[in-house]
Amino acid sequence: MTDIKKELEKLTKASLEKLGLESEIHLEHPEDLSFGDFSTNVAMVLAKERKQNPKLLAEDIRAGLPESEFVSKTEVAGPGFINFYLSDKFLKDSVKSIDEDFGKLEIHKGKNILVEHSSPNLFKPFHIGHMMNNTIGESIVRLAEFSGAKVTKIAFPSDISLGIAKTVWVLKNRGGKEYLNSHKEKLDQEIMGVFGEAYAEGTKAFEDSEEVQKEVREVYKKIVTDKSSEEFEIYKDGKDLNLSYFEHVVHRFGSKFDAFIFESEAGEAGEKIVRENTPKVFTESEGAVVYEGEKNGLHTRVFINKEGYPTYEAKDVGLLSLKFGKYNPDISLFVTDDQQAEYFKVVVSAVGEIHPEWKEKTIHRTHGRMSFKGAKMSSRLGNVPLATDILDTVHDEALTRMQEKNSVLADQISLSALKFTILKTAAGKNINFDPETSLSFEGDSGPYLQYTFARCKSLLAKAKSEGFEISEEPKKGWTAGELEKILYRFSEVTEESIENWAPHHIATYLLELARTFNSWYANTKVLDKENENAGFYLSLVEKTSKIIKNGLYLLGIESPEKM
Repeated sequence: MTDIKKELEKLTKASLEKLGLESEIHLEHPEDLSFGDFSTNVAMVLAKERKQNPKLLAEDIRAGLPESEFVSKTEVAGPGFINFYLSDKFLKDSVKSIDEDFGKLEIHKGKNILVEHSSPNLFKPFHIGHMMNNTIGESIVRLAEFSGAKVTKIAFPSDISLGIAKTVWVLKNRGGKEYLNSHKEKLDQEIMGVFGEAYAEGTKAFEDSEEVQKEVREVYKKIVTDKSSEEFEIYKDGKDLNLSYFEHVVHRFGSKFDAFIFESEAGEAGEKIVRENTPKVFTESEGAVVYEGEKNGLHTRVFINKEGYPTYEAKDVGLLSLKFGKYNPDISLFVTDDQQAEYFKVVVSAVGEIHPEWKEKTIHRTHGRMSFKGAKMSSRLGNVPLATDILDTVHDEALTRMQEKNSVLADQISLSALKFTILKTAAGKNINFDPETSLSFEGDSGPYLQYTFARCKSLLAKAKSEGFEISEEPKKGWTAGELEKILYRFSEVTEESIENWAPHHIATYLLELARTFNSWYANTKVLDKENENAGFYLSLVEKTSKIIKNGLYLLGIESPEKM
């Protein structure tokens, strides 16, 4: 398919050359399609530089535009915008090119992309922050796959800490391996409840008793250094159970991982790198090793503490070294809460002084926090909701709204509601989940998009049963409408989403497409045997369904054919 933006840039530059002018061309879609399919403000930019009348300059540029089969007309509007109206031929050919792979590009063909997300704290439940991270990370994985790259998906579990030692201390006192084995068959929430109770008990005991503090520190030491100890065996079994729980939970959210890099591994690697680069990059300060970020407009952080242990900063240095050492990615993406943005600027800056290429290839994406509207949801979910509790609550709410009770469909709808609420929001912004709007089959919701897809599939099935045939060639008298003008843009939106690793562009586009389609459908008698263009209308329905399905896939959302 013709890259229409490049074609319009080429036409505009040709006109500028005739006038002896040169400028970068920016093209945007006007919000109102009556103002054209694309618009540029190049005349206004140049006029300001040259102190000319922008509207007159725009007229001169428009007059010098070469003719093109892709453009039906151009006009000057407002203070000096140049508007382009695409030809029916271009729109028809563009719609014709839509197939199951529409939106897939080759931006990163031949590259290796590593995506790290959903990194859990082992021995603790998977909570709302992990759920948001997983949703965004999985969507970025799918965008990377659509870009033509080979994608590796990893998580970075926190598998060693004093908190875990407190839990192991309690589990040992409760019966150790035998106690854990007796709980292995429990449901995910129940087994994590066992660990949660043990952590809470261990934390309280640790705070109340110096003797317990000594014992817990001894447990921590054995976990780290003595693999033949009872404590290590309890820890190892607990770690295996936690990883199994984690993999099961993320499977419910539609994702899986190729590998894990553990915090314990990263700590060793990071400490080594920090010590090898002190004082070249890092500085000794009051018994600790720090990175003085002020020289780069950042702040100072500790990488090895006074006790000689690597901090989270050093562990993240080690994580970067293991990522590049094991996978050698061309692009290394990772997703965290936005409150860690400044922290990671320091870490990546320090690494950049040792391995500049690691810094250049590393991309950090963030997300905000989610809250819940309504006393019913808030009281049921508590202060830090668990991912499975959230999904179960929204699933139950979806089920109560369904005329025909279908648990599988309710799961697809509830996941759609949750994921779309997260992904329609630009990176870093906080989110309020409202079940009334998020589960609605109307408005700005995932279920609304699923419903639109199901409507398309139902209409196509009915057309087939009534003997209608799909045609990609319209008959005489056809002119392109708003639906055709929106359909072809999907690849353009996919490209923008990949370039910025920003799924919200896909979400925004799908809503615009669904609204446009439903408005068109309400005003068009598609199954009309008297209408010569009925076959072409069915083609538009089919193309809409393919794009919605691909778009929902990129958001990690299922496309049920019946709702």
